[in-house]
Amino acid sequence: MEDVRIAAVQMQSSVGEISKNLKKMEEFIKKAHAQTVDIICFPELSIQGYTLKKAKDLAEPLHGQSCNYLQGLSEKHNIIILAGLIEKSESKPFITQAVIYPDGRIDKYRKTHLGVTEQHYFRPADKVKTFSYSKAKFGIQLCFDCHFPEVTTIQALQGAEVVFLPHATPMSLEKRKESWLKYLPARAYDNSLYLVTCNHYGDNGEGINYQGGCMVFDPLGNLIAETSDKDEEMLVVTLKSSKLDSIRKNKSDLMRNRFYLESRRPEIYGEIIKNIEND
Repeated sequence: MEDVRIAAVQMQSSVGEISKNLKKMEEFIKKAHAQTVDIICFPELSIQGYTLKKAKDLAEPLHGQSCNYLQGLSEKHNIIILAGLIEKSESKPFITQAVIYPDGRIDKYRKTHLGVTEQHYFRPADKVKTFSYSKAKFGIQLCFDCHFPEVTTIQALQGAEVVFLPHATPMSLEKRKESWLKYLPARAYDNSLYLVTCNHYGDNGEGINYQGGCMVFDPLGNLIAETSDKDEEMLVVTLKSSKLDSIRKNKSDLMRNRFYLESRRPEIYGEIIKNIEND
């Protein structure tokens, strides 16, 4: 990994107002370019807005009009864009985070774990994956995915040095912070990687009000930056390779600074793949 400059955005995405949402994303992309950002991450379903009942009608293919528009911005501003998309499929749509590269490539991460309210409207993906570019390897998880520690571990084992966590979390400010600070530091610490999370802000047009939230955790689980939670905002942070290397290359003699995954014993973890049996 090299030093990576990232931007995490909390923004209001109005359901169905795709042009308006894209224009707002464009303004954040321009600001990120001015601050020499390498990767900018927008919230879950930021393109169409987070919706359930309208999801099928608003769905677009990955290489559709919206992502092609963002690809032009990616190329123009030389920045990787992670944008939330209701992705069209033959049956139910996917909750997708498009990965848009300046060289014209458009890749995707599809949500693997759906919340109870989402299961009627969306289909889950069956693949955990990571992405690469010249400076770093990174993973993506979408909101509910983050509650399953196995996902982060798999991505770390695949080589991820940074994991982006786009959310659509309508909790109150206090409850959202309390929740995130319980498990996100552990995901970063146990897997020795950076975590970058972002969330929607404001009313989505369907009566759901979001209170924002962007946070960045270092590989020791320390919260190193967060937004003010008072408006639409962009958090820009340089993720230092030296902090990651000191752990993953075992340059420290302290146990708390070791790369724990190197000491795994997968031969005794068989129980983890068994389903819970309910009485």
